[in-house]
Amino acid sequence: MEIQDLLEMAQQERKNKKKYSINCCSAAGCLACGSALVRNELELAVRSAGLETEVDIVGVGCLRLCGNGPLVECLPQGILYQQVTLDMAPSIVANLSGFPCESNIVNQKQPFFALQLSIALENCGKIDPESLESYVGSSHKGYQVLFKVLSQMRPEEVITEVTKSGLRGRGGAGYPTGLKWSTVAKMPTTPKYVICNADEGDPGAFMDRAILESDPHRILEGMAIAGYAIGANHGYIYIRAEYPLAIERLQMAIAQSKKHELIGAGILGSHFDFKIDIRIGAGAYVCGEETALIQSIQGQRGNPHNRPPYPAESGLWRQPTLINNVETLANIVPILRRGGDWFADIGLNKSKGTKVFALSGNVNNSGIVEVPMGTTVRQIVEDMGGGIPDGGKIKAVQTGGPSGGCISPNFLDTPIDYEAFQEIGTIIGSGGMIVLDEKASMVEIAHFYMGFCREESCGKCIPCRAGTVQLQLMLAKILNRQATKDDLAKLEELCHMVKEMSLCGLGQSAPNPVLSTLRYFPDEYLELVNI
Repeated sequence: MEIQDLLEMAQQERKNKKKYSINCCSAAGCLACGSALVRNELELAVRSAGLETEVDIVGVGCLRLCGNGPLVECLPQGILYQQVTLDMAPSIVANLSGFPCESNIVNQKQPFFALQLSIALENCGKIDPESLESYVGSSHKGYQVLFKVLSQMRPEEVITEVTKSGLRGRGGAGYPTGLKWSTVAKMPTTPKYVICNADEGDPGAFMDRAILESDPHRILEGMAIAGYAIGANHGYIYIRAEYPLAIERLQMAIAQSKKHELIGAGILGSHFDFKIDIRIGAGAYVCGEETALIQSIQGQRGNPHNRPPYPAESGLWRQPTLINNVETLANIVPILRRGGDWFADIGLNKSKGTKVFALSGNVNNSGIVEVPMGTTVRQIVEDMGGGIPDGGKIKAVQTGGPSGGCISPNFLDTPIDYEAFQEIGTIIGSGGMIVLDEKASMVEIAHFYMGFCREESCGKCIPCRAGTVQLQLMLAKILNRQATKDDLAKLEELCHMVKEMSLCGLGQSAPNPVLSTLRYFPDEYLELVNI
């Protein structure tokens, strides 16, 4: 495909738009609530009203308020309906040109929506994720940034913009993305590889799933740009098998892009070749760790190995390899469209841009939110999330999954900032945020996460393999009121041993939920031990 063909596709897509559009959320959460049936009923209602030439029924990606699905949005009015039932379809269609009268309307001026700033999620809920034409014809002009990069920028200029943006890895570690790209680019060895880490496995995390299900072409475009910047011609998307819808839409997007020469050989009339393959994981949480992920792609058991060498030097098949997670890659296109300085102006301290969170737990509004770095935990949980149902009080906010910790109410004004979170004993992680009310037992929470880490440990190193077992047994002993104060001291000592001696990030971070609950909720432990 030449750029002129791309522009004509975009123009045709815009011409084909009808007067009204009814967008039905077709992400996994809403599909589980019956949104496919709702969409069918809306199509019947449109035909019954004789409005086929005026109304489009479009399956779009995540509309964010996931806990209130099925969600339907009517455009151009911008009316969002929640918990849509089949019998509401005729009324929704009948009120397209008039004043809506349904009680299920969502106020989109409420903080849940008003405080969001969409960069990684800018297309989510706005385009048909199964249509290349929809992506190309969107307001953000899909694949035109890739053309700009290939036709107007040298690889080092691309890396300079990414570096200027201050973007840090959104998978949890927060490593500077530009530095990682430049390190791989400087490696003289070829071939080189790009890997998209889509092995999202934290309990309560579904941010990457939302992006992949809603905007798969954005990830392909970001990967191709990364490949051009570092000198790679082959990319892999490593995704967990538990995400069948995301896999299906990625496969569809790859097939569409290949057909139109947007990936493959001679992309957009250039001399740059870049192919993308999908590798499906078998549900091993440890394969989210990059060295274990590489082993899995190579067809081996997903065991991590010592670093150095790092993947940037010796990764996939011992070749230089760039590994970025889904959200990181989703930020690349807007950064290169608007410039690194624009992205760097958003955020706080060394944490630039926005962060996507999956907000869940005991909270009124659960779903996907994207906020500027520097937004406080309180703003997300109380303002956007609407606080605890029935006026309950927040006991803790768990972030970072099994690698993270629990934030006590005293730290709710902590800003979303990598270093600020580390100071209070937790991490931003990939973006899971679970709200707990006063009914929650913090010792049980620690026991749950330790059980998860015990189950998911690959077993390669003794500190993690045996340490997680012993930590879970000690927590069970406390919960059964069989422990003493001395056992609490042993518990903390063992936590530090596992943290300091484990081989990879799983074992090194597994004690974090225990340490954070010991730190902020010591009374709950003391209540359960024998003096």
